[in-house]
Amino acid sequence: MQTGDQNSSTIHTGGADHADGPRLLADIGGTNARFALEPGPGRIEQIKTLPAAEYKEFTDAVQAYLRLAGNPPVRHAVVDIANPVQGDQIKMTNHDWAFSIEAARQLLGFDTLLVVNDFTALSMAVPQLKPADLWQIGGGQPEAEQPIGLVGAGTGLGVGGLVRGGGRWLPLASEGGHVAFAPANPREAAVLQYGWQSHEHLSAERLVSGPGLEMIHRALLAIDGHPAEELKAAQIVERGLQQGDAICKETVDLFCSMLGTVAADLALTLGALGGIYIGGGVVPHLGDYFGRSPFRARFENKGRMSVLTRKIPTYVITADYPAFIGVSAILDEKLGAGGVPILERIRRMQADFSPAEERVAALVLAHPRVVAGEPISAIARRAKVSQPTVIRFCRSMGCEGLADFKLKLASGVTGNLPVAHSTVQEDDAPLDVAAKVADNTIAAILELRDTINADTLTRVVDELNRAARVELYGFGSCGTVAEDAQQKLFSLGLACAAYVDPQLQEVSASRLKAGDAAVFISDSGKLGHLSRAMELALESGATVIALAPAQSQLARRAHHALAVEHDEDTATQMPMLSRTLFLLVVDMLVVSLSLQRATGDDAA
Repeated sequence: MQTGDQNSSTIHTGGADHADGPRLLADIGGTNARFALEPGPGRIEQIKTLPAAEYKEFTDAVQAYLRLAGNPPVRHAVVDIANPVQGDQIKMTNHDWAFSIEAARQLLGFDTLLVVNDFTALSMAVPQLKPADLWQIGGGQPEAEQPIGLVGAGTGLGVGGLVRGGGRWLPLASEGGHVAFAPANPREAAVLQYGWQSHEHLSAERLVSGPGLEMIHRALLAIDGHPAEELKAAQIVERGLQQGDAICKETVDLFCSMLGTVAADLALTLGALGGIYIGGGVVPHLGDYFGRSPFRARFENKGRMSVLTRKIPTYVITADYPAFIGVSAILDEKLGAGGVPILERIRRMQADFSPAEERVAALVLAHPRVVAGEPISAIARRAKVSQPTVIRFCRSMGCEGLADFKLKLASGVTGNLPVAHSTVQEDDAPLDVAAKVADNTIAAILELRDTINADTLTRVVDELNRAARVELYGFGSCGTVAEDAQQKLFSLGLACAAYVDPQLQEVSASRLKAGDAAVFISDSGKLGHLSRAMELALESGATVIALAPAQSQLARRAHHALAVEHDEDTATQMPMLSRTLFLLVVDMLVVSLSLQRATGDDAA
C-alpha cells in the first residue's frame, strides 16, 4: 500500500479486468478532488489529486483527470462528495460546484454516474478493510454480522453505521455529529459553558473535530485566565505532544475523551457489537499517543453499560484511501447483474415490457425516490396499473418482489437504507405496530423535507418576523401544536397567543389589525369551526397563514399556505403523523426566525 499524493498509482492489486471496462472512482471535498481508476476488482490505480478551485465545474475536473489518465473508455463512475445527497441536484456547501447528476452523466457520456455522501462511502469501506488497514484499541473480538458504528473527526464530525440485511451490508445515513455535546466532568462542563457564549446549541461536532480542538484550546485559556491565543489544530497537537505545552496537552486529552463519549454513545445506540471504527483526518495526526490517550477509558466508562462497551472493539482506520475502497464496493453492489445497474436495466428493457409494465417503468425512471418510499397501492395508482402488474414488473427485473426491488432501487439511487410507509394491520403484533409507526413517521418526515415549498417557507418566515402580533388557532392535536408554537415564538420576543376555544378564536380574530399575522393549523384543512375566525381574520387586514394539506379549504383561503401532507387512516387511528409534521414545521419556522432575528450569531 502506498501513501497517497498527486501521483500515487495503486492501492490494491487484484485479478482480471472488469468486463465493462475500467470504472472511475472519485472522492470530492471542498479543497481537493481525488480520482482513481478501477480496471478490475480490487485494483485501484492512477490515483491523482486535483485542486477543486482550479476547475469551474465538477465535470471539468472529471474530464481533466480522464485526459491525464489517457482517456480510458469509462462507462460507470461513482463519486463520494462531502455534502448531503438527497436528489438529482447537488450544491456543495464547502465549494461553489453545483450540478445535476443526470446532466453530468449525459455530458460525460457515462452509462452510470452514482453520487453518494462521503461518509456513506467510508462506511461501506469498513467491511472491505484488511487487518493491515486497521489499528485496534481495546475491546475483544467483533461479533459477525452485528451492527457496526463509524465516527470520523475531521473538518466536521461524521457519524454513521452499517447493518446486515439480505446478505449484504447496508449503510445508515446519519447526522449524528449534530447531537448535543454531553460533558462528562466539571472541566468539560466549563468548556460547554464557554461554547454557549457563541452557540445556542453546542453540538458534538463543535468540539470533536479539527475546529473543535481549536475551540477547546480557546476555552481552556479563557477558563484558566490565560491570554487569548489563536492556534490551529496542527499547532495544538504539536505543542501538546512534542513541546510539553500543558494547555495544549489537556486540549488533546479532552478531545480524545469527548471522542470516546461520542463513540460509546453510538455503540450503545446501534448495539454495535461489530465494533466502532474511527476515520477522519484528526486522529491519525495524534499517532501512537491516541492509543495511550483517555479515549478508550472514556469509551468503557458507561455506568451500568460498561460491561457491554468493554467488550466492543474500537479500530482506527489506517488505510490510505478508504473512500475509494468504499465507493468501489458501492458501485459494485449497484451494478450487479452483469455490470448493469437497476435503472439502466430498466432503460434497456423498455422495449420488452408490456404496455402496463412500461407505465411502471416510466414512473420508476421519472421518480425513483418516490417509488422507493411508497406502498404498492400508491405506485399502482400513480402508474395507472393494477397491483399485480407492479409485482410482475419487479419480478421481470430479477427481484423477488416489490420489497426487494425497492431496496435495490433506493440503495442504488442514494446509497442509503430506505424507509417506507407501511399500513398497520389488525393482526399486527405490538412489535410490528411499533416498527410501522416509527417507519411511517420517518417516511413522512423525509417526504416533508423533500417537498416543502422553499419560497412559501421564506415568505412565511418574513411575515412572522415583521408581524406586530401573531395569533395561532387550532383544535385538538393541532391546538397542542398552536400552544407549542406560542411558547417558542414568545421565547424569540414575538407578541403572540394561542387559542383552542372557538369563541375565544372569534374574539381574537375580530381584534386583529393590518400588520398582524393569524396562523391557522388543521390536519384536515376543512374550515369547520375555524370558518368564522378565518373570515374575521381576512376582513381585519391581517396576514393569514395556513398550515394544512395543499388544496384544502383552509389552504385555498389563506394568503400563504405551508402544505403539510400525510398518509394515515384517521378513521381507525388518531392523527399522529400530522401532529409530528406540524411540530416539525413549527420548529423550521422558529429556527429560521431565530437566525433572521439574530445579529451575527452562528447557530450550530
